[in-house]
Amino acid sequence: MLPTRSQPSATGFQALVKNRAFMILWIGQILSQLADKVFFVLLIALLVNYDPPTINGWTMPENSMRSAVMIAATLPAIFFGSAAGIFVDRYDKKTILSGCNTARGIMLLLLPLPFVPRAFVILLAIAFLESILTQFFAPAEQAVIPFVVRRENLLTANALFSTTMIGSLIVGFAIGDPLLKLATNFNADWGREILVGGLYLAAGIVLYLLPLHDTEEKPKEVSVHPWSDFKAGLSYLKQDRLVSNAMLQLMILYSVLAALTVLAINLTDKIGLEKTQFGYVLAAAGVGMVFGAGVLGHWGDRFHHKPLPLIGFLCMAFVLTMFSFTTNLHLSLALSGLFGLGASLVAVPMQTLIQQQTPESMRGKVFGFQNNIVNIALSVPLAVTGPLTDLLKLEKVLWGMSLIIVVVSVWAWRNTQKVLRDVI
Repeated sequence: MLPTRSQPSATGFQALVKNRAFMILWIGQILSQLADKVFFVLLIALLVNYDPPTINGWTMPENSMRSAVMIAATLPAIFFGSAAGIFVDRYDKKTILSGCNTARGIMLLLLPLPFVPRAFVILLAIAFLESILTQFFAPAEQAVIPFVVRRENLLTANALFSTTMIGSLIVGFAIGDPLLKLATNFNADWGREILVGGLYLAAGIVLYLLPLHDTEEKPKEVSVHPWSDFKAGLSYLKQDRLVSNAMLQLMILYSVLAALTVLAINLTDKIGLEKTQFGYVLAAAGVGMVFGAGVLGHWGDRFHHKPLPLIGFLCMAFVLTMFSFTTNLHLSLALSGLFGLGASLVAVPMQTLIQQQTPESMRGKVFGFQNNIVNIALSVPLAVTGPLTDLLKLEKVLWGMSLIIVVVSVWAWRNTQKVLRDVI
């Protein structure tokens, strides 16, 4: 079900193209998202240039170094997401958006300087600090969308942002290595850092031009009370069951998406691909999500009274079940596209509902919680799906996931209907 909306004066992407503030925010998102993906590729590429740590004669192997970098880039997403959202509510959002990207760019530009040692701990610190700044940027970005977009255009705006985010996952990792090689040809010593740092700085400059004016007057002296603000955010989520229910559905969605990234490797054996080609399955899902987000963004008003999240979850459950039976490559890719389409029917309406329902003073806290929950939802399935597949075999895991999705989606839909009746 889509959130309640008034009749717009202009609908679809045309209204957003005419919105200068939104276009600046969107361009800033594109640059930042692209920089994030290429930065991750850069971290792995830089490992060979940094001295591995040595403890009592033991030298850390390259695979362990790679895992350590990934952990350093992941931990802030789990532990600092909620805290970052608290600061977003207290401080100027435009400054956070521009400042986070500028700071990330400066750190990368400092990396190749002669006085910075080529020690592995430096790379870990960069990965950790960059990830912390990302935790501030993400909730600020979500909280700003309702400021620059009319309420009736929020669905289209979220569809476009979802399309950009998914597209950056598909394109960013694919072009990351070629872009870094081109930068190395330009200058072998600091070309790659200039490229990624320049993307971040460009995002910072673009977002600095954002004509954003918070409607809520902030106190002259801002005092931060993290614990009380954290409790206020939790209390709000307990009170607004519509928002908390939408957040729960997003958590389930991202858990399933994370599990698919693991299962896709096992699916390749069934459909005649090499294990290293699992990206084809994920790319097909990404194309489906982009298509679904585009349809919702342009014709979302026509589906106003449809239970889109329920339909989306049932599509995903159907696809997972079919994956256990099919061995045909083209059918599997088509099913993966349908899976992505179903995911978009959950992600776009639920994100829009959260933005519409959350009051201005709580958006940073709520989106901080959401960022935290999503990162946990992405991390846990990555850890447990592989061992479960080894223990129970692929088909049983797929059937089990399908059953869980059906049960949870029907429960969430019924719960949402009950909350709506109580509100009305």
